[in-house]
Amino acid sequence: MKKIISLFLLLFIYSTSFSQELLATVQVNSQQLGGSNQSAYKALEKSLRDFINNTSWTGRKLQNFEKIKSNFAIVISEKDGNRYKGSIVIQAVRPVYNTNYESPLINLQDTRFSFEYIENENLIFNERQFSGKNLIDVVSFYVYLILGYDADSFQTMGGTQWFQKAQQIAQNGESQNNYDGWKQINEPRNRSQLIREIMSPNMAQLRSTFYTYHRAGLDNMFNQDQTSSKKIIFDALMQLKMYENSFQQNYFFDLFTTNKADEIFNIFNSGNNGGIIIGDLKQLMMMFSPKNTDSKWSKWK
Repeated sequence: MKKIISLFLLLFIYSTSFSQELLATVQVNSQQLGGSNQSAYKALEKSLRDFINNTSWTGRKLQNFEKIKSNFAIVISEKDGNRYKGSIVIQAVRPVYNTNYESPLINLQDTRFSFEYIENENLIFNERQFSGKNLIDVVSFYVYLILGYDADSFQTMGGTQWFQKAQQIAQNGESQNNYDGWKQINEPRNRSQLIREIMSPNMAQLRSTFYTYHRAGLDNMFNQDQTSSKKIIFDALMQLKMYENSFQQNYFFDLFTTNKADEIFNIFNSGNNGGIIIGDLKQLMMMFSPKNTDSKWSKWK
């Protein structure tokens, strides 16, 4: 666990109740547009930061240390009047009990991101209908996705109510023809696909593993004897073998293995793994994440 801890800085301390609001940073990068007006992008950056951090997404009022640390990074590649096109990266982390380590919850890049924005306009979210401009719809979708991931890591299926909010936003977006990323067909790895897979009963085991991995596994890694926690994480991961014939095209599953690859490798990259049959986990991870075979899984002893 010491190797894992050394990879991250202390961002916030653990709260005994899982957090349900965000403490977000926002960056808007317009370098690809050359000498365009930077004030509009700084205004967009501030407006989004205020929108994410000041909106009451869950109805709970929390201290900053209780909130979910997250980051939204937008790269704008095209501009046509008030219409913009580019990509957005969404990242969020979760504290691990009694340590200064933070575990990655989600880290994804959405390259189908276009929106309309007028400098200094008010950003108002209505979950019951599409905004017409796509900016707050996409951002709100990912806010609820982060809330769902976080809650799932503290309680079995705890994120369902927030995933349902994200699903409603996706359904609102599917009726729009002016913006990509919402259609369930001809757009692989889109927002609608992701939330549909998260909510699918077929993915209940992955969500259950997500909870066990974090709450029963990582949150107990502070113990001097880590073998029992490693065994819990090992058993939880081995439960995913049920997806060996269906994981290839699953966006939700791919995000899990991609976001957790470094962490999983570091947890078991020591000689103190108790009675775990590391060869079984090695074969599993080589199947699920073959691109990491040489850099990670083959190095396990």
